[in-house]
Amino acid sequence: MGLLSFILLLPLIGAAAVLLLPSAQKELIRRVALGAAGLSLLGALYLAFGFDTAAGGMQYTENLAWVPEMGMTYALGVDGIALVMVLLTTIITFCCLMATKADIKSPKGFFTWFLLLETAVIGVFCAMDWFLFFMFWEFTLIPMFFLIGVWGGARRDSASLSFFLYTLTGSVAMLLGIVAVYATVADHNFSMAVLAEAGAGLSTEMQIVIFLGFLIGLGVKMPIVPMHGWLPLAHVEAPVPASMFLSAVMLKMGAYGLFRAGVMLPEGLAWFVPILFALGVISLIYGALQALRQTDLKAMVAYSSVSHMGFVLIGLAGAGIAGFTGAVMQMVAHGFVSAALFFLVGVLYERTGTRDIRALSGIGRQVPKLALATSLTLLAAMGLPGFAGFVAEFHVIVGAFEGFGLAVLLISAGVLLTAAYSLRVIAKLFTGRPDPRHGAIGDLNASETATAVPLVGLLLLLGIIPGLALIYVSPTIAEIVTMIGR
Repeated sequence: MGLLSFILLLPLIGAAAVLLLPSAQKELIRRVALGAAGLSLLGALYLAFGFDTAAGGMQYTENLAWVPEMGMTYALGVDGIALVMVLLTTIITFCCLMATKADIKSPKGFFTWFLLLETAVIGVFCAMDWFLFFMFWEFTLIPMFFLIGVWGGARRDSASLSFFLYTLTGSVAMLLGIVAVYATVADHNFSMAVLAEAGAGLSTEMQIVIFLGFLIGLGVKMPIVPMHGWLPLAHVEAPVPASMFLSAVMLKMGAYGLFRAGVMLPEGLAWFVPILFALGVISLIYGALQALRQTDLKAMVAYSSVSHMGFVLIGLAGAGIAGFTGAVMQMVAHGFVSAALFFLVGVLYERTGTRDIRALSGIGRQVPKLALATSLTLLAAMGLPGFAGFVAEFHVIVGAFEGFGLAVLLISAGVLLTAAYSLRVIAKLFTGRPDPRHGAIGDLNASETATAVPLVGLLLLLGIIPGLALIYVSPTIAEIVTMIGR
């Protein structure tokens, strides 16, 4: 068994162990789940320390025949981008489970579904076979459907159904695209390397049509405006750990898939570049405008995710080293920003019983640690220098300028709107006269602090030393740019 298979199996083993435990042992169930997630994180760190950044390419590869008659293989591997996404997934999963209390309703079911979800997402990032990629992609729907539908808020049924139907509909378009390229291969092979060669040989018209299928399927997950309709409701109604994971990790699956689709269909990507830029700017500005007008803090964070993923799409539209680098760094930065914000909003709601910003004011003196963590995270969301978001946005803007010139001025509107809603929250919550309705509010406890510190700390660390991520990402991006001929 290869190392990647072992990392995939660890959450599955943890889920099986959770199922075998007595339901009454709630704290033990939580600790076993945390242990499985922690071991997965250690495995991912081991991958990073052993990754040969000089060699580049796919590493830790595994390749076993699965359904040879159909050309399906159990093929795993990670390049620099996939490795960073696996690290993000395992870090966020561990923090999500840290944020989950043992007395949650039906803890056995909750922790089981969460660990299964981690396995599926890691599988998406490690798959080197398009059919295997699709299988893992589709499986992610099931755990998240139940996490929202069983443990969500008052409108959880509508939220879970909307999430499932939107994503499933998009998946059909992506599957048709995969099959269209697969059908052109003489020996019918789903290998990403084989299909990349076959796709690059297709006519420009065919690549455009197929890339459109991938854009729809993957764009729903990102999500790209106007395919974002499922996201605000799903985020608002999902339990806090599920909101953290959905925004921090699952949205990145769509952007990651577009990287792979672009390598397979380079002329299709090139044709769509202006459209990707336009959609990215629309998502950036629309998401920020919606975030600015929200009174529910969780809805604000949900719409901010739409806006930040617009930056990722603009980076992809740059289709060069700077743009692609910015897109990947934004995926990482937004992962930590969104997870931290959803967690901190959840803590605030637990203390006060409301997420309405109009009913919250002046609590900074009562909860200095919560105020500091929230303020730092919102500053990171603004792309302030010293945070990972600044590194990402700078690369995105440089890449966009190379391709679109002064059109990048449109991006400044999104940046200013992000600053507006971020500073609005900081000013409302942590300055001014305290709201007497809430009385004494407890600050972050030890467990909550242990969850918040890694998320906020990594935003600072990657902002000050971005090379910690770029050392893995840069060689892979250089290879991708060479392959698509940009």
